[in-house]
Amino acid sequence: MQTLRSFRVLPALLFSVVAVSVPLVMSAAHAADSVLDDILADGKLLVGTTGDWDPMTMKDPATNTYKGYDIDVVTELAKDLEVDVEFVATDWKTLVNGIAAGKYHMTGSASISAGRAKAAGYTDSYFSLATVPLTLKKNDGVFNDWADLDNPDVTVAATLGTTQEQQIKDFFPTAQHKIIEAPARDFQEVLAGRADANITSNVEAYKLVAKYDELMVVPVAEPKARTPIAMLVPQDDQVWINFLNTWIKLKTERGFFDALATKWQLSN
Repeated sequence: MQTLRSFRVLPALLFSVVAVSVPLVMSAAHAADSVLDDILADGKLLVGTTGDWDPMTMKDPATNTYKGYDIDVVTELAKDLEVDVEFVATDWKTLVNGIAAGKYHMTGSASISAGRAKAAGYTDSYFSLATVPLTLKKNDGVFNDWADLDNPDVTVAATLGTTQEQQIKDFFPTAQHKIIEAPARDFQEVLAGRADANITSNVEAYKLVAKYDELMVVPVAEPKARTPIAMLVPQDDQVWINFLNTWIKLKTERGFFDALATKWQLSN
């Protein structure tokens, strides 16, 4: 009788095992559903880039081509993936939305911020920068530190959608704020005399000073908001994030990012 009862119980146990296994298999299949699969299947990596951040990403309108630190990074990534890379033009205010809407698989470098992380994921960081103010050389001695710019009579510009848009409100609560929408840029307002200063990354600041003789970096005691940068990616695609983090770690160990920093003079 004991043996007979065992045989009767066995089908029920088998049914229970199958019922539990099906959701697990479905979960595993869902986890494998990644843009990495799409990239490998299509043979193409789509990268969102603004083309207006020297020396990270710069677009040549005449040829519709890009160059810069970011461009070298994702070109190397595509090479290692054995796929082509296609750059998708975007701007700062829609950078995160483009990821969320699936317009591109990743972006070039973007400052890590809690606001962006609400809607998009980040890779590990591979570089960091800080914020400094720019002004005209004729203001030398007028603006010597951060506090000199926090004045109701001073206008500070920033570009819409950048981390600097929020920073000017935090750093200069009593100053006037001028938010510029791309493709115009905040430093152009300074050059035109419509703003007294703008803030940008230390990397871009020294490039702008070298390009425009009228500009100078305000000699602040130290930069503000030291921030890591990374690539923006779909928030829930852990497979793609894991792959990119592994790639970044390997390239870091092999000196790839150090070599690029030297090439694009990022040590400033």
